Amino acid sequence: MPPRALTPSGIILVDKPAGPTSFAIVAAVRRRTGARTGHAGTLDPFATGLLLLLSGAATRLQPRFVGLGKRYRTEIDLSGRTSTGDREGEIVEERDPPTGADLEGRLEALRGPVDLPIPAASAVKIDGERAYKLHRQGMAVEMPVRTMHVHELRLESYDAGVAQLELLVSSGTYIRAIAEALGGHCQTLRRTEIGPFRLEEADPELIIPPENALARLP
Repeated sequence: MPPRALTPSGIILVDKPAGPTSFAIVAAVRRRTGARTGHAGTLDPFATGLLLLLSGAATRLQPRFVGLGKRYRTEIDLSGRTSTGDREGEIVEERDPPTGADLEGRLEALRGPVDLPIPAASAVKIDGERAYKLHRQGMAVEMPVRTMHVHELRLESYDAGVAQLELLVSSGTYIRAIAEALGGHCQTLRRTEIGPFRLEEADPELIIPPENALARLP
């Protein structure tokens, strides 16, 4: 049974590496602190960057943090789609990358509120089962469409069919869904901000007091 201690209480910012799941990071922090530990949003195993964890009594504050906007940097390979929307899936469609002008048009169509299907390899439940589990079993599932809000979408570079983007999006937005809408898949994905919290602040040993973290929220 996981530890249920209410102390230490506060917010922990972690820079997740590529490979482990977000739940593995949560479990490692829980073992180290001995406290109840939760999160305010996960990252895919291949992704890196900022995780906001809640420790001890601060886990009850989770609703205050899960809806915060998030900023990402990603490299999207526009030469084809994969089965997962990222580099870990199998290529399911190959194509010629768009021209720079065509890419700009596609990006413009994705700014603001956009309705996109949730990726099949996601933790969303379909008939009580996680979508990624059904996906791994080879089951074809019609994924629900979600309205995602893209507040900022900036093209930083485009070379050899790979677009480097920076995005500021609403909670619940899947960058892999945006990659698929552009006709490609994510090669890299790094979360750099969650609301007012920045990746540069990440320190798994530092516990931010709840009152200090709450004071920074809009």
